[in-house]
Order: sequence, then structure tokens, then C-alpha cells
Amino acid sequence: PVMAEMNEGDYVLIQFGHNDEVPTKKSFVPENEFRKYLVSYVNDTRKKKGIPVLITPVARRVFDSTGHIKGTHTVYAQIIRDVAKENNVGLIDLDLKSQELLQQMGADASIYLFNHLAPGEHPNYPDGVKDNTHFNELGARRMAEIVLSEIKKVEPALAERIIKRPVK
Repeated sequence: PVMAEMNEGDYVLIQFGHNDEVPTKKSFVPENEFRKYLVSYVNDTRKKKGIPVLITPVARRVFDSTGHIKGTHTVYAQIIRDVAKENNVGLIDLDLKSQELLQQMGADASIYLFNHLAPGEHPNYPDGVKDNTHFNELGARRMAEIVLSEIKKVEPALAERIIKRPVK
């Protein structure tokens, strides 16, 4: 559907790797296939005269016993970095930038960016939830701020086209 809707000059932000890298999940994609898919998305975008931008996956909230954030996307994030470099594609290293944010906040404060809810706090999670992968609204907004900041560095022409609207 994306390729069918794309017009010349459109930017295509491409982010995969979060679920692709987990061998026990149905969505698992081996490393060599993952690389092929990324290159294919880049080439398909360019064939339609679009502008691809690769994005590494966001960090999971996993800290070691000494309080340091642990990278959980090491191999797949590196594949994305390599494909970006090899194909001269803009890269937003959201894995690195989100790890930096989580490390700066620390293990305790960073919990407020993720879906951690007590039983009865939200109707979708009657028994509560402790999810260190998926963001709540605040976390999603912080990740969006990182992406916007990086777009300004990686694709300044795209940044000029972004319309800032007040939050309702």
C-alpha cells in the first residue's frame, strides 16, 4: 500500500527490527533476510523517486544490576546502520538516542515512559501491566521528540515541511 500511494519527493521513514529479531515470535526474520528486506524497501522507494530514511528500533527498558541500560537490538540495529551507510540513506539511530534518554532518566524514573499500570487503573488492563517495551503517551511523545530532533539533522528539507500543531 505504501508504494502505491507514494509520490515523487515523498519521504518514507522505515523502521523494523523490534519484533523481527525475536526467534520465538511468529514475526521473526533471520538476519540475512532482514537485510534484504531493508535494501528492497530502500530501492523500491528510490524507484518511485521517494526519499528513504532508516530508523533503528526504540530501546527496551532493560537495565543491568549496576543501573546501566542494556542494548537489546544490537545485531538488527547494526544491520540497519550498515544498510544506511552502504546505500547512502539517512539514518535516525533511535536505538542509540532512546538508550541515552533512558540512561539519563535512570531505571526508576524511566518507568514513567512505559505501560506500567496497577490493577484496575485502565480498562484495557484490568489485572495491571508491567511492559518495558511499549510506551505510554508520555513515552511516545518523548520518542517522537527524538525523531523530530534527528530529522532536523538528517533530512533538513523534511524538517521544513513538518507542521507543529498545539496539543489538544
